[in-house]
Amino acid sequence: MNNLVEIKDGKLFFDGCDTTELAKEYGTALYVMSYTEIMNRINELKEQFTDKYENTRIAYASKAFCTEGMYEILKKAGACIDVVSGGELYTARKVGFPAERVEFNGNNKLQKEIDLAVEYGVGRIILDGLQEIPLIENACKKFGKKMNIMIRITPGVAASTHDYIVTGKKDSKFGIPLERDIFLPIVKQVIDSEYLNFTGLHMHIGSQLFENDAFLKALNVLMDWAAIIKKEFNADVKEVNFGGGYGVTYTDEERMPYSFFMDPMMELLQKRADEIGIERPAAVIEPGRSVVAEAGISLYTVGQIKEIPGVRKYVSIDGGMGDNIRVALYQAEYKGVVANKANEATSEKVTLCGKYCESGDILINDMLVPASIEMGDIIALFSTGAYGYAMASNYNNNPIPGVVMVKEGKSAWMVKPQTYEQIIQNNVIPDFI
Repeated sequence: MNNLVEIKDGKLFFDGCDTTELAKEYGTALYVMSYTEIMNRINELKEQFTDKYENTRIAYASKAFCTEGMYEILKKAGACIDVVSGGELYTARKVGFPAERVEFNGNNKLQKEIDLAVEYGVGRIILDGLQEIPLIENACKKFGKKMNIMIRITPGVAASTHDYIVTGKKDSKFGIPLERDIFLPIVKQVIDSEYLNFTGLHMHIGSQLFENDAFLKALNVLMDWAAIIKKEFNADVKEVNFGGGYGVTYTDEERMPYSFFMDPMMELLQKRADEIGIERPAAVIEPGRSVVAEAGISLYTVGQIKEIPGVRKYVSIDGGMGDNIRVALYQAEYKGVVANKANEATSEKVTLCGKYCESGDILINDMLVPASIEMGDIIALFSTGAYGYAMASNYNNNPIPGVVMVKEGKSAWMVKPQTYEQIIQNNVIPDFI
C-alpha cells in the first residue's frame, strides 16, 4: 500500500477521501483513481529519466488505463502516449493530444486504424508486421504524408513473469523475428520507401518485471542489429524504445525505482553506440502499469455470505471478473481490506468471490477479514488502477463500473458508470426473427 492509504476512525482513507463515503456517494462496484499518486509516478519518471538524460521521452502505455481524463493529465505533464488501437487514437484526438507525441503500436494494425494515425499525423508508427508496410504506404499516399517508422524486434529474451505477459521471447506474436532473411529486407523496404522515414528500433520484453538483467540482454541484442543496419545500409538507428514492464506492488513485491532500470540501460546504450560509431540514440520508455496500478483501488459492497462447514466461507461482492479479469486470466493476486472495519483484527480467512456466473470468478482466495464481516460492509482492493477498467466487460450483461478520481480529499467522476440502456443501445432485432 502506498502512503496515500490511511486508516482514520476505523475507516480506510485514500488520497484524503473516506472510501466508505465514496461508496455511499458514487455507489459500488467502483474504481477509484488517485491523481496525487499518478503525478507522483510521472514526476519520478521525469526526475530519474527525462530530466536526468538528454534526448529521452516517456510514452505512457495507454492500454493500462485509457480515458479522456488520463490523457489530459499526460498532455499537461508533457508526456507522450503509446496507443495500440483506433479507439485509443480517437480518445487522444478527442482531448486534442498533440499528434507528434503519439506513438502507434500493435501487432495487427487495421488499414482504417493506420489511416486514422496517418491523417492525425502521429509522431511514430511502430512496425510490427511483415505485411504492414504497404498498408502504411497506402495511407501516406492517400493523405500526402511521410511517416516516421520504428521497427519492433523480437529480441529472443524470456523475462521472468507470467507466460501471458512475456512478449520478448522468440516465439511471440509481437515484433519482427531476428532472422537475417526476414528482418533485413524489411529494414531495407522502410529505408528505401519514399513514404517512410526509418528512425530506429523498438523492443518490449514483458510486464511486471523486478530485475534488470533481461532488459540489458535484450538491449545488447537490439544494438547488435543496430550495428548490422549501419554496416549493411549505412543507416543510423536514431531512436531506441526500451518498452516498459516495470513491476509494481500487488501483495508483497518490492517495487524498484525507475532508476534501477534506467541507469544501467542508458549506460549500456551509450557504450554500444560508441562501439558502433553512431550518436547515442534517443531513448524512449513505455511505462503503463507502473504509472497507474497503485494509483487505483476498487470498492465493493458485501452481499451473500456462504459458509461450507469444514471447507471454506465465500464472501460475495457486487463486482468480480467483469471489472477485474486479471485473476481469472493469469492468476493475479491482490490484497484487500474491509474498509469500514479497517482497524479491526483480521481473524478469519474467506474466499472473496464475484457475482458473475462462473466458478472461476474469484478475486482473493484466502483473504483475512474481521470475524464480524457482514452484508453491507465495504471491501477495498488495492493496486487495481491498471488493467481493471481497461479490461472490463459486460459479461452477464452487467454494466461496467464508473471511475472516480480523488485528490487530497476531493472527488469527482472521471468515467460515469454504464447504464443498462447503454449496454443494449446497439442491439438490433432482425426483421426476419
